Amino acid sequence: MRAAHSAALEGFKGGVLLIFFKVHGSLGKEVLAVCDKELCGKTINGPNARFVVSESFYKGEEISVKGLKAKLREFENINIVGNRAVAVALEEKLVAEENVVEIAGVKHVQIFKI
Repeated sequence: MRAAHSAALEGFKGGVLLIFFKVHGSLGKEVLAVCDKELCGKTINGPNARFVVSESFYKGEEISVKGLKAKLREFENINIVGNRAVAVALEEKLVAEENVVEIAGVKHVQIFKI
């Protein structure tokens, strides 16, 4: 499966800004929201689920894949939507493939460290 995550990131490593992140909450109870930039503000409709990628929740600062790798390690609660963004979490071994949900071809995962 590693090849699948790497394929999702092919051509996006380095300084390309294709992912949004936003921090919610206060110190000690923060949530990192991350999404692929092109999904922000859209609704994903699957046969059994509907997912709203709300601008108010996800749209914040732009970040590169390299920057996201470091940012993900700073938080214990993370909400990620988008194939590129989820591929980064998989590549960094922050989540297992079996914990990733797919809605209409778009990957989503929530990470909670206890």
